Formats: sequence, C-alpha cells, structure tokens
Amino acid sequence: MKRFSKQIILWSIALCIGCGVMPAYGQDVVMEDFVTVTGVVKDQRSKRVLEYVNVSVPGTNIGTVTNEDGQFSLKVVKSLGANKIEISHIGYLNSIIPLNGRDITGLAVTLVPNANLLEEVIVRGGDPRIIVEQAMGKIPDNYSNQANLFTGFYRETAQKGRRYVNISEAIIDIYKSPYKDMDVNRDRVQIYKGRKLLSQRASDTLVVKLLGGPNLSVYVDIVKNPDVLLDREMLPYYAFRMEESVMLDERHHYVISFKPQAILPYALYEGKLYIDREKLSFSRAEFNLNMDDQNKATQAILKKKPFGLRFRPLEVSYLVTYKEREGVTYLSYIRNEVRFRCDWKRRLFATNYTINSEMVITDGKPADTTIPSREAFKQTQSLSDRVADFVDEDFWGAYNIIEPTESLESAVTKLRKQQK
Repeated sequence: MKRFSKQIILWSIALCIGCGVMPAYGQDVVMEDFVTVTGVVKDQRSKRVLEYVNVSVPGTNIGTVTNEDGQFSLKVVKSLGANKIEISHIGYLNSIIPLNGRDITGLAVTLVPNANLLEEVIVRGGDPRIIVEQAMGKIPDNYSNQANLFTGFYRETAQKGRRYVNISEAIIDIYKSPYKDMDVNRDRVQIYKGRKLLSQRASDTLVVKLLGGPNLSVYVDIVKNPDVLLDREMLPYYAFRMEESVMLDERHHYVISFKPQAILPYALYEGKLYIDREKLSFSRAEFNLNMDDQNKATQAILKKKPFGLRFRPLEVSYLVTYKEREGVTYLSYIRNEVRFRCDWKRRLFATNYTINSEMVITDGKPADTTIPSREAFKQTQSLSDRVADFVDEDFWGAYNIIEPTESLESAVTKLRKQQK
C-alpha cells in the first residue's frame, strides 16, 4: 500500500501575495442565459437547517450543495430546457422543485425523514467486509468507463482561533480518466479562475504545509484511489461492523463502520461507508484519521514547519459523496477539515487553527482530451499563490458555487477593510 500522505497535494497556509489568475481551460457562460434558484433547506420535523444537501438538475452533472447555514443557490442554463431541480440528503425523501424559466428566490424547502421506510437488512455472507469487497469488485461496472471533464467549485479557509485569516476560492477543471483503469495518476486539476483574501497582520503569518488543496478532488476520490481506504491488502487491518441502514436518494444503503485493528508504522482511518444495497456502489464515505498515536498522525499530514514550532494535530476528517446519473455513479462532493494546535518553544500559550476545504462538482461532460500537464495544478503549489485578490462583486458570473455562510461573508468584509 502506498502511503496516503505521500499522494496528497500540499496545502500551505503561508500568508503571501498571489500571482494572478491562470489561463482558462473552458469558456464563460453568457450571464443572461440562465435562471437562478435560491433557498434554504430544513428538516420538516425539527426545523433545523441541513448542511451539505445535494441540489441538482436530474440526469445532469449540474449541481451544488447547501452550506452550513442550509442555504443554496443554483444557476441553470436556459438552453438545457430543465423543468425541475432535485434536492436529496441522506435519511430523507427527495424533494422536487418545478422550474418555469424564471428566477426563484427565497425558497423554504423542508425535507421529510424516511427512516421508517427501511426494510430489514440482509447481510451478505454474514460479514460486512464481504459487502465492501463485493462493492470494490463492481467499481468498473458502477462508475464511468469513459473520461470526463468536470467543472467544480473549490473553497479553502484558514482560521486562527475563530478568526478567518485566509479565504481562497476557485472554479476548477477536473479531468477524470475511466474508473475501470483505477489509475488516479492520470487525473488532473486546473485552476480556471479564482480569488483570495489574506490577513495583513504579521502575527497571522504561519508557514506550514499540510495535506489538502484543489487536488483533493483527485486523491480523495476513494473509489478511484484505493490507496486511501479501499486497498484489498489493507482490509485485514480494519474491523468492519454493520450499522443501521439508511435511505439515500430514496435507495436503501448499507452502512458499514470500520476502525483499525492493527498497529502499523503509519496512522490509519476510522469511519463509515455507505453502499447501495442493489447496485453495491459506494455513495458516501465519512472518515477520520486515527489520533491514538500523535506522532503518526503528525507524520501523515504535516509536510513542513518552521524550526522551533510545536505542531499537534487535533482532527483530520473527510466527507466524500457520489451521485448516480442515468445508471452511472460520479464523484459529487468532498469536504476536508484539519484542526491543529501550534506553539513556539519558550512561549506560554498555544494557538488553535482550523483548515477547511470543500469541492463540489457543478457541471461536466465526456472529455475529448486531458488537461495539459503544464497547466495542471502541481503538488508543490498552494491555491493562494495561483489566484488574485477579491475585487469584482460579480466574479463568478454564471458559474455555480457553494453559497458563503453569514460568518464567512462577515470575515470577507473584515479582511477587505484590512487591505484598504
């Protein structure tokens, strides 16, 4: 098994000046050629907002997810002729919103829990590990057997305590080779357009390099990259357990938890896999880096730090989701959170940092060619070095993004004031 930590793009939170926007790989959509649907999604019973809910146009790759406030905004090109959007979330019935060719704003969408509709789960062979192995064997059948070029929205933020010190966003192009090849090294990411805001306070500058960055959409695709979780040689080192099944996209899913049951030279993961009972396709994965051994956890995520800085990881978590379209399952959304504590020798107090990054697929089509190597995002780069500052209020145009939360919008305002 290859070390997961050796494969992920480095994520730098060094506060520095960027160098502009890279050349475009795609073409902008004309502004007036789309309709916009905005709203908030809540649980019908509890009225609590639902985060990371999938919002999409059925049968297409056009979509986004709700933010932590449950809010979403989706732009749909008129020429597509779409007459509805679909809202889906784990454990809920899907909701359909009709489209009439005009903008729809301020929707209040309530999703109905469907836990009571579950049927009794029959465990294949009495061993959840067998289900995982069977799902791994069906990857070539369930996922795209042709190359695809996706458009995605990527955002990464760094917080010092509760205060934002780095906000970077980008529209990215993602080339995915056929899943049957299981060759993640052929997949590439390119920055199409992006922007950033960095704190101007000298005390906020911290030069460390961690796992992360726009290439998460390549290397944390657990189905395409078995070195993350689904390596057959590594399965014996995990204990698998069948949990209560759930509904996802109104389909029954096995929920299989896993945790390390062996001591290895590097840190392992623990979490849950969600597997479609009928197709045996992976629809969702939630996993965390095991923190039992702090030294191993540090080695897994820390690539560079200044001399004299003491680094302590607190949490490294991932959420990866997939969406089925016309019988084929595609990557949909990835979220990564890294929490750590830093302090300098001979200083009394430590500082907590939180790094969040997320990527959602917003469009896609079959690929005729790959992204040229010279234009692909490199493992030695950080997003802040590749994009320009926040300036244009209509920067995203017709592109779909993940709506910023209220706290993020407030942080943008504060960081902009620093730059004046």
